Amino acid sequence: MTKAAFIGLGVMGSPMAGHLARVGCDVAVYNRTEEKARDWAQRHQGRTYTSVAAAVQGADIVFSCVGDDRDLREVFDAASAAMRKGAIFVDHTTTSAEIARELAGKAEERGLGFLDAPVSGGQAGAEAGTLSVMAGGEPSAFAEAEPVMAAYAKHMTLIGRAGSGQLAKMVNQICIVGVLQGLAEGLHFAKRADLDVEKVIAAISKGAAQSWQMENRWKSMLAGRFDFGFAVDWMRKDLGLVLEEAERNGAKLELAKLIDSYYADVQAMGGKRWDTSSLIARLERPRN
Repeated sequence: MTKAAFIGLGVMGSPMAGHLARVGCDVAVYNRTEEKARDWAQRHQGRTYTSVAAAVQGADIVFSCVGDDRDLREVFDAASAAMRKGAIFVDHTTTSAEIARELAGKAEERGLGFLDAPVSGGQAGAEAGTLSVMAGGEPSAFAEAEPVMAAYAKHMTLIGRAGSGQLAKMVNQICIVGVLQGLAEGLHFAKRADLDVEKVIAAISKGAAQSWQMENRWKSMLAGRFDFGFAVDWMRKDLGLVLEEAERNGAKLELAKLIDSYYADVQAMGGKRWDTSSLIARLERPRN
């Protein structure tokens, strides 16, 4: 039985940890809001602790899914000081590639494995256990963690050395926002042209325009419903990481930068917690 610890029980971490318990892992959890941890432990018959150090004692693998670079560094420092030699720290937070490399170096010094392993698939994917994991780190650590991550992930790919997982997640976010903006504009145009949007989608969704976002979000976008998990605030955090990395590596990201500004408009409209498909709300807002 794999002994696992899971740090961070938000909309992603809670179901991911639940899948670990479901497949028979011995799971210990920690969350800054203790009530969430106690609720999780009651539902999944797991163990909850009031500190990171206590939760990771004796664990084979420690998973984290927290907020940002600062949160991750705090969690890692507390966990790595208490983890047994040879254990693996797997981080599912979306962070900078820089901190992934930094923590991988610290882990090696302390005799630990480390994977930066951000995920794609959103809250629905976490709940269904069908996430995609893009990982950076040593092949030996990935080989050990992969069968455990299979509890909540359908696809797992080792991209390369430490930091590569985070860079791949940046590519993921660049592609997503481009597709969403295109879909928002297409739907907006179809309405302005007085087309039967359902018939339009039926026609184009079977051709080259098809996408996951089109299949799953066009109806809710037209209805103005934006309560599907991944919030605008979170995407702007991610795009901030993307644009910072582009400054370092010289990538030209004109579209991503522009769409980031569109999400800022959505935030100003009160849509900070709307999901990322809310780009259409900016186009549909009344004209002055």
